[in-house]
Amino acid sequence: MALADTYFNRANGLLARAWESNAATLAALAPILGENIARGGVIHVFGSGHSEVVAREIIGRAGGLVCVTAIPDPTGGFVENLPGYGTKLIERYDRQYQLRAGEVLIAISNSGKNCSPIEVALQAKQKGLTVVALTCLAMSRETPSQHPSGRKLFEVADRVLDNGGVPGDAIVDAGDGVRAGPTSTLIGCSVLNWLMLATVDWLVAHGHTPPLLRSQNLAGAIEHNRALGQKYAGRLSRQLA
Repeated sequence: MALADTYFNRANGLLARAWESNAATLAALAPILGENIARGGVIHVFGSGHSEVVAREIIGRAGGLVCVTAIPDPTGGFVENLPGYGTKLIERYDRQYQLRAGEVLIAISNSGKNCSPIEVALQAKQKGLTVVALTCLAMSRETPSQHPSGRKLFEVADRVLDNGGVPGDAIVDAGDGVRAGPTSTLIGCSVLNWLMLATVDWLVAHGHTPPLLRSQNLAGAIEHNRALGQKYAGRLSRQLA
C-alpha cells in the first residue's frame, strides 16, 4: 500500500477516535466558552513552534468567531524551553490586550512538555481564566517535562482535549525505522473547529447571535467583519482588515 493510502486510512481512524474521546469535554466546554462570549469576553489561543499553525486555524478566518485572538511568540518557539520566557511573553500580552478573569485560554502543545505553553497556562490560571489544553496525551505521558516544576501541560490545565496522536506524531513507516505523516495538525485543527461549532450551537440555543466572520471575498464581508471587530477594539492581537 502506498504511504499516502496508509496515512489516509490511519489518520481517519485516529480522527474518528478523537471525535469520540473528546465528545464529553467539548460538551462541557461549549457553555464555558459561550457564556464568556455572551459577556463580551474573548478566547486567547497560544501555540508554540508548529503548534502555532494549529492555533492559527481558528483566528481571524472566514466562518470563525471574531473574538478569538492569538498570543504571538516572536521567536516562533525557538526559545520555548527557556524557563521564564513564557511567563514574560504572556505578561507582555496581558499588558497590551488584557487577560480578564472569566475568559478562556487555549494552550496547544503536542508534547505538552515544553516550558512556554506550561508557563502561559499557569499565568492565565493565576489571572482567573479557564485554561484548556490541546495536546497528545499518549506522547505527553511518556515524555519528561522541561518545566522546572516537572509538570506537563495537561496537568496544569482545567480541561484537556486530546488529539489522539502517537509519540513522535508521525504514523507511517517510511522504512529503516523512519516515520512520516504527522497527525497533530490535521486532528488538532479538527478538534478546535469542533469546539468552535459546539460554542456556536450553545450561543444560538441561548438566544445569542454568534459573532462569525465572513469571507472577505464575499460582497459586504469586509464591512461586516469590521463592524464585528469594533466591539473588541484593543483586545485582538490580529487586526481585522
